[in-house]
Amino acid sequence: MRIISGLYKGRHFTPPANLQARPTTDFAKEGLFNLLDNRMDLSDINALDLFSGTGSICYEFASRGAASVTGIEQNYNHVDYIKKTAYVLKINCLQILKADVFKFLETCHTQYDLIFADPPYTLSNLQSIPDIIFAKSLLKEDAWLVIEHGKKTNFSSHEHFIEERNYGNVHFSFFK
Repeated sequence: MRIISGLYKGRHFTPPANLQARPTTDFAKEGLFNLLDNRMDLSDINALDLFSGTGSICYEFASRGAASVTGIEQNYNHVDYIKKTAYVLKINCLQILKADVFKFLETCHTQYDLIFADPPYTLSNLQSIPDIIFAKSLLKEDAWLVIEHGKKTNFSSHEHFIEERNYGNVHFSFFK
């Protein structure tokens, strides 16, 4: 895996085999960040990465100059890997928290410029993520929510849904 653009462009990282994450492919990540770069200035944003997995999205935000990146991941091995990788890359704006995403969202009072969520595609309450985020007003004005999901998930009827893009088997739904 590699970091697509920015300060850490081209840096490779290899998650150990014991990580149970399904990392966003480089192809999908490149498409996603091309879209985001055309919609907003990613430098100096406060970003939230839910279900951080390998930390790949966190590293991309940091590489593009985010002021702060908060990653939420429940698995200890993943959190440990993300911390070690951030240390090696000398990423200082990343805070990774070991927490259940839904419990974190219940108590969160911070607003973000961009929230990215990459839950397991089979997560039973995946459809509730945008509802929780908008009900809690976790997005600043003109901020974006992006959810990565499989082809069986459809958010098009959600009131804040803007569009869906797909890159192979990876689908991104955008909300505002």
